Amino acid sequence: MPKLTGAKGGEALIAACRARSIDLLRRNLTPAGILAASPGDKARRRGYTAIFGRDAAICALGMALSGDPLLERAAAAGLETLGEHQAPNGQIPKFVEQGSHEADFWYLGCIDSTLWWLLARDFLERRSPAREGSAQRQGRATRSRRVELALRWLLAQEHQRFCLLQQNEASDWADIMPRSGFVLYTNALWYAVKRRYGLDRAEETRENFNGLFHPFSAGLPRYRRARLLNEYVLRRARNRDLYLSFVNFSFFGEEGDVFGNLLAVLCGLADARASRRTLDALQRAKVSRLYPVRAVTRPIRRRSALWRPYMARHRQNEAWQYHNGGIWPMVGGFWVLALAAAGHRPQARLELEKLARACALRNWAFHEWLHGTKATPRGMPGQSWNAAAFLMAERAVLEKRNVLDWPT
Repeated sequence: MPKLTGAKGGEALIAACRARSIDLLRRNLTPAGILAASPGDKARRRGYTAIFGRDAAICALGMALSGDPLLERAAAAGLETLGEHQAPNGQIPKFVEQGSHEADFWYLGCIDSTLWWLLARDFLERRSPAREGSAQRQGRATRSRRVELALRWLLAQEHQRFCLLQQNEASDWADIMPRSGFVLYTNALWYAVKRRYGLDRAEETRENFNGLFHPFSAGLPRYRRARLLNEYVLRRARNRDLYLSFVNFSFFGEEGDVFGNLLAVLCGLADARASRRTLDALQRAKVSRLYPVRAVTRPIRRRSALWRPYMARHRQNEAWQYHNGGIWPMVGGFWVLALAAAGHRPQARLELEKLARACALRNWAFHEWLHGTKATPRGMPGQSWNAAAFLMAERAVLEKRNVLDWPT
């Protein structure tokens, strides 16, 4: 890791991380799109040399904001590959194998690939309307049909009164965590999709989102809230400043889903007061004490009623590991973005430097995640979305705003 100190050292580190991020994305780029991680025997055995829905979409955002002409031109490639393997019902795959071109939709169904795919497509089209040349115009009807199918598939998952998506547990990015029913992370993205694509009842989604995921302060009609959360359950809740990670029939998650809470702020679901409350709570929890940023504020322990045996698979989701409290540089990029968007510019700049230091560990390995209390690098090195999230965060600090422009 570079031994750089002071303001000039910090600027040099950020500049180095920018260059390394662009280089990593270029190396992980294929004609079919960006790979989840750098090719290698371990990556191939674990399936990381595939085009993943959420990874390719987040990478598309960072690549489009990179300022690198090659990456900007290639940003849409992975989205096109995923679209070509869309299911007949409209679902976008969790991933597409690079060699066999076989699509996988996950054991319990992957819900967020479709959300990220739609948001990334919209972002690229808004940034570069001239990108559609004559060859692309010939396929416009096909692409429009893909979008329409994707939206219909999501609408089929929406509760008809709450206007929120429903899902199985372990079926979004935290794919060995027990969040189910109405999930914070998923529905933050759903609201952004509804606003970007002009879908009906977006304001009802926003109202019910705040009413269910932060029932302590929101004005959701009592009868509707009582169907899921009775007053006894609400009195048991310990952290009333963060949004609940999920809400199901009479039980909920309060492990403090950092990514979901950040997306609530970035996607326009939290008003100014709720944004301050959320970001202040995350700072009090010291989610970036070591590096940006821990995935949860308080991990689910084995003695918890929410613990599932599958969380111990590969020993990944023990406390302070993986999605259960590990440090994720990719989520750290959204942390910096949220701070910049909220006007916390000096802190956003400092956190960007810390994010660069996380990427620089083990000679710029860009490890997938770090242990939540020891900060030892874990998971797959050469992670593409770490590089993309850094580029996105750097642009947000430079422009002092939410560069994703999701709220409208």
